[in-house]
Amino acid sequence: MLFRFKSKVTGDLILLEPAGRRLLRIVGKEPIAALERAIADEEIRQREAAERAAEQGEAAPPLPEVSLRQRARPFIDMLRRCVAAGEPVVWGV
Repeated sequence: MLFRFKSKVTGDLILLEPAGRRLLRIVGKEPIAALERAIADEEIRQREAAERAAEQGEAAPPLPEVSLRQRARPFIDMLRRCVAAGEPVVWGV
């Protein structure tokens, strides 16, 4: 299943179901701030896991193929542009 986010201000943003659902779970009353906090939290957890592994002489855990930052950045940009233009973002599956 795909999520399609639409706006009059930007082009459509299409995400596969897992990434689309994750972004929608993160957003709340302040979606841009919530997404940016989630990105920062994920990066901190990854950095801490790598540091723990290094302290124990182990290889760092593998990073996801595509990070939350990479998935969320187009959505954050879309939201910012729509807020600035006073236009809604709608989505469907």
